[in-house]
Amino acid sequence: MFKNIYIPVDNSDYSNACVDLALEFAKGSEETTITASHVYAAKMHDVRFRQMESGLPEEYQDEEELEKQRNIHDQLITKGMEVISDSYLDVPKVKCKELGIPFVGKSLEGRNWTELVRDIKESPYDLVMIGALGLGAIKDSLIGTVAERVIRRSTKDMLVVKYCPEIHGERPSSGKIVVAVDGSGQSFGGLMTGIEMAKMLNRPLEIISTFDPYFHYAMFNSLTGVLSREASKVFKFEQQEKLHEDIIDKGLAKIYQAHLEISRKVCEEEDMECTIRLLDGKVFEKVLQYAREENPYLLILGRIGVHSAPDMDIGGNAENLLRLVPCNVMLSSRVFKPPIDLQAEESIEWTAEGKERLKKIPGFVRPMATSAILRYALERGHSMITSSVITEAVQEILPAGAMQAMSAIGARMKEEGMDPNNPEGLGMLKEEMAEAHAGKPPEEITLKCTSCNTFYKGDVVKCTVCNAGPERLLPVNKEEYQATEAEAQNSTTFTTLPDGVQVSWTQEALDRLNSFPKGHLRRKAHARVEKNARVQKIEKVTLAFLDKILNEKIKKDDSNGKSEGIPGDILSIGEGLNAEDFNWSPEALERLERVPKGFMRDNTQNRVMAWCSQNDIQDISLEVCEEGIRESVKMMEDAIKNGAGLEDFLPAKEVKA
Repeated sequence: MFKNIYIPVDNSDYSNACVDLALEFAKGSEETTITASHVYAAKMHDVRFRQMESGLPEEYQDEEELEKQRNIHDQLITKGMEVISDSYLDVPKVKCKELGIPFVGKSLEGRNWTELVRDIKESPYDLVMIGALGLGAIKDSLIGTVAERVIRRSTKDMLVVKYCPEIHGERPSSGKIVVAVDGSGQSFGGLMTGIEMAKMLNRPLEIISTFDPYFHYAMFNSLTGVLSREASKVFKFEQQEKLHEDIIDKGLAKIYQAHLEISRKVCEEEDMECTIRLLDGKVFEKVLQYAREENPYLLILGRIGVHSAPDMDIGGNAENLLRLVPCNVMLSSRVFKPPIDLQAEESIEWTAEGKERLKKIPGFVRPMATSAILRYALERGHSMITSSVITEAVQEILPAGAMQAMSAIGARMKEEGMDPNNPEGLGMLKEEMAEAHAGKPPEEITLKCTSCNTFYKGDVVKCTVCNAGPERLLPVNKEEYQATEAEAQNSTTFTTLPDGVQVSWTQEALDRLNSFPKGHLRRKAHARVEKNARVQKIEKVTLAFLDKILNEKIKKDDSNGKSEGIPGDILSIGEGLNAEDFNWSPEALERLERVPKGFMRDNTQNRVMAWCSQNDIQDISLEVCEEGIRESVKMMEDAIKNGAGLEDFLPAKEVKA
């Protein structure tokens, strides 16, 4: 996969961990060469010595003696540093020789990060592995200055080693290669690299995507303290917040779910199984939480994100995660556009009206909306995007009923000669939507999609974000968050925006909230809890509810620290079946052969047989095999969300080993 892996070495623990990881990547490949380098600064020491000459004892101040000492110092420093550099390079050289892996060593003289950047730019390296910290690390170090400077100035794929067994000890790991996608070419490039690495290392692959439904709620609430009455009327922030809550949040969820579905299709085309997971919350915070709980083998991030300028050195989320996640991180500079996006851009044109309408979409969501519209048009055979196609595509993204209300307003405003983009028109939109829902009975049921964590008010039969069926739309259990009689007596009620809904907080919940630092962090935590209470129709925020929202774990464990198990117990069902009891078509067997050999192929076969057994299927054709794989992967995703780890999908003998 990688023909030339580059490792800067300095004999630190992280550097040695880089060597071991590079050997793991190169093992079994006849084409991979490992190149290691060490940079020493002999000239810098020469300058330092000359600066100290005035402080030498008097007997050394004679010009002839001083020149003699200069020559001795130069020879010792230059030769000594060359010897040290060669010694550092001997470590990977010996290990490569033992495994029959081609090795190249480089001793470079100069400023460390400058020479590393130059060498990386001038050489055909496929992958750079660098330790997060070097010999200069101290207790509170997060990332070394050399590593950070090299990362910012290099555009090669870069794997930053953060987990060092000698320092952190052996710790449980999910063993997964995890790719975070956000629709950018770099994140999809990371996906392609992740697929290749998962195959090469025979490791499971998981793809995650994160969107933030709380940002706008917190932002609009923060405006209440700074906007005057007159400014509030012009801005109409209540109506704007309502629009975000009803329309944009679910639209964003659907777009990011689409990134996951496209990633799954790419994996299928590459004959690689994967699981997908949609996370909701601040991207940096949620991915960091995920990494701490899952502890993956490797986290792959796009070097820059979907909102970054092309000349950005590293995106904000990638930079923060690089510092704090406990696992190894790969920054992907590789750019890849999934075929569906590429085909859409190359084969579809926009009418002038369509381009004009696209400009009216808010700038911060326009790139994502454009991708969604292109995909919609391609999937339905359109070669030209008209205004009507945009309407159809947006209907796929928006919640049911929102588009009809907006269309009705547009017609009314057109009749009255009003601009739908000005504040007055926005207020009219608010009134129209209120009228559209007037007279409806109160919705007592709140449903949660267990596939993508989207909430719905009332009885729905299909998730508009991930298209999950009714079996995945489960009622929210509010009883576990109900306040006791004592808690209810000591509570405070707040009137929320934009519609004046009242939410009460128990004193214990408020005390916990006040433990957050004053200012934006506390306001944001308050807004996040409040919005969840509104969406889930929780009338009183208790300490239990606050803890769930602010400290919600990616994995849910019981009191004994054990996972809840896999829905349908598909593991035991599959292990109890015999492949010879089924009639496998040659095409189905060929499909299984494409799964990496070992526990991944065995588990795939077991899960297909378990699915067939549950559906009374004896003859396994290619279509049946594919369907069984898809359904079993969905079960795996559900299991992971319920706390299952990698060991839950391994045969018993693998777990014991």
